[in-house]
Amino acid sequence: MSHVSEDKVKQLADMLRIAVTEEEATRYTEHLNKMVDYVKCLDEVDTDGVEPMTHAIELKNVMRDDEPKQWITQEQALKNAPDHEDGQFRVPAILD
Repeated sequence: MSHVSEDKVKQLADMLRIAVTEEEATRYTEHLNKMVDYVKCLDEVDTDGVEPMTHAIELKNVMRDDEPKQWITQEQALKNAPDHEDGQFRVPAILD
């Protein structure tokens, strides 16, 4: 990784439409370069055989498998309906 220049900070601020003073640009450049230097230390870590991950902790799906099963019939669903017609529930109109 290369170091961040003050010009790059100003260019980025301009693209984001953020006003930065010269003092702020200098301070942000210093902070960003410290972050880049810190991340560079990760290059020294041996990662052979380490699986890439998308999250810091393993996430598991807690939902059941989606398997087909017998459900109620149309007649059973409609038997307690106050009003039905042609195999469908009838409800009051809500639009004029």
